[in-house]
Amino acid sequence: MRKSYGTFPALDDVSLEVASGEFITLLGPSGSGKTTLLMVLAGFIRPDGGETWFGDQDVSLVAPHKRNVGMVFQNYALFPHMTVAGNVAYPLKLRRVGKAEIGDRVARALDLVQLSGLGDRQVDQLSGGQRQRVALARAIVFEPRILLMDEPLSALDKKLREEMQIEVRHLHQRLGMTTVYVTHDQREALTMSDRIAVIDRGRFRQIGTPRQIYGRPASRFIADFIGESHFLPVTVRDGQAYLGDKWLRLAEPLTKTDVSQLLGVRPEKVMILDGGDAGAYNVFEGTVKEIVYQGESSLVSVTLLGGYELSVRQPATSAMIPPEVGDAVRLGLAPADAIIVPQESAE
Repeated sequence: MRKSYGTFPALDDVSLEVASGEFITLLGPSGSGKTTLLMVLAGFIRPDGGETWFGDQDVSLVAPHKRNVGMVFQNYALFPHMTVAGNVAYPLKLRRVGKAEIGDRVARALDLVQLSGLGDRQVDQLSGGQRQRVALARAIVFEPRILLMDEPLSALDKKLREEMQIEVRHLHQRLGMTTVYVTHDQREALTMSDRIAVIDRGRFRQIGTPRQIYGRPASRFIADFIGESHFLPVTVRDGQAYLGDKWLRLAEPLTKTDVSQLLGVRPEKVMILDGGDAGAYNVFEGTVKEIVYQGESSLVSVTLLGGYELSVRQPATSAMIPPEVGDAVRLGLAPADAIIVPQESAE
């Protein structure tokens, strides 16, 4: 699939296959091409090249309203002059569904999104979360073959957004509807998805399950974009990775043979060693530079002997006495948590 705006390639020869009933998220920074791809699937944008297939049907030239696709927009796109029930019923009226059936299906849709009894309420009387539920009900009421969602939760506050993430996930599990979801929020993608397709500059950088994307990122861009990471330069010799002269224990063989690569370290995977046998870990020595209290955890920044920096996320429930700024510490990183990625930043 290709789509350019002038000389800018919004989609640069991308290809994606989505399984029936799957919840897949298009994740990427602003301008990465994720919304353009969603609009191509919806039929609102025609690509410069490539085809769009729904099952065994080529819908590349099919008009949006004939694709049987439900769409949830970032700004809800509700009709302010209609009641909640009127908004939800609108797609059914366009399809000339009988009045009695419309009433039954609207009631079922509102029940699914936990808005039973609010059908007569005006849209402007609803909270942001309730409006989003109305938009969801309107998108699913006509039982579309595919549900497309374009950053539908971005306007909500953090607490409500996190609650809605779980609700949308549960709704998908109940309906089993093929869903393509667009977001730039990494935690949202990890929470909701069966698979994540990370897109940047019009190309897919990695496609996999949330655990694969987070635990085994394919590049520095992926490791840096999804979650917190620090990067230390390593040298590869005879199939082994070295940080300076220190040999690094890895759980898996290196997939790249480049001489210069990077060790990606996530703060929650590092532990402060409190004596005992550290032989099972990759050990780093340094001095505590800063401690930031964040409620459920503290972020401890450590300057290593070589001048590099690592952070340790220490849970508030940890039985270990927390260090103080200036303390010398030894950090441990298990081989299974040592991520080696190519030196380049995005390719």
